Amino acid sequence: MKLALRWMIASVMVLLLAGCLYPDERLKQNQIPHESQVASVQQAVDQYRQATGGLLPIKTRDMKTPIYQKYPIDFQMLVPRYMQEPPGNAFESGGIFQYVIVDAETNPTVKLLDLRMADQIRDLKLRLQMYRDSHGYPPFKNMVAKGVFTLDYKKLGYKEPPYAISPFSGNNLPFVIDYNGEIYVDYRIDLYDMLKKTKASYKPGDDIRDLLVKNSLFVPAYSLPYTIDEHNEPIFLTK
Repeated sequence: MKLALRWMIASVMVLLLAGCLYPDERLKQNQIPHESQVASVQQAVDQYRQATGGLLPIKTRDMKTPIYQKYPIDFQMLVPRYMQEPPGNAFESGGIFQYVIVDAETNPTVKLLDLRMADQIRDLKLRLQMYRDSHGYPPFKNMVAKGVFTLDYKKLGYKEPPYAISPFSGNNLPFVIDYNGEIYVDYRIDLYDMLKKTKASYKPGDDIRDLLVKNSLFVPAYSLPYTIDEHNEPIFLTK
């Protein structure tokens, strides 16, 4: 009797442990970008375009939506005819990536947008709004370009400056704010590294963000435009 009871308890514990481990393992899988998953979505998009005379399976967004967030893929248009289900790392499957299309008009290409950045920006905006409700303006610190500023994070209640983890390099990327109070991720570190690695050829005034897009699975979400200076180093592209 005692042996049977022990066996039953052991079995229950194994089931409980399995139930705990599976979500963690699934969570890890949902956070990993796979080239094969992007390729499978690309194939489905291409098949959809061929079947519909060139239409794109995308959700409708306002024309003012930033370019790298403008064409999110609508998996309801692809499943189940063109693919069995959305990839496990897609937002629609509980993942952290939104599948988007770049070069929509000339060469529709599937890329990934890291949604963790949106969560960090949302928290920062909430603190900003509370500060502005009391003071009437954001706690600007330094101007890094015309109309682009860093923030005094201590005034917003942060012990350490917040940052976004770059999907391109793993670097810690700072945030900046513009005159309108919009928060952006500052990709200058990644752009500097990519310019050195690729020896890409740009001239001042060119938007160089496509350098990151062409050499990775990702898009530089929540970014301002960048160009180069006379030393071929990245700077904000301001009007």
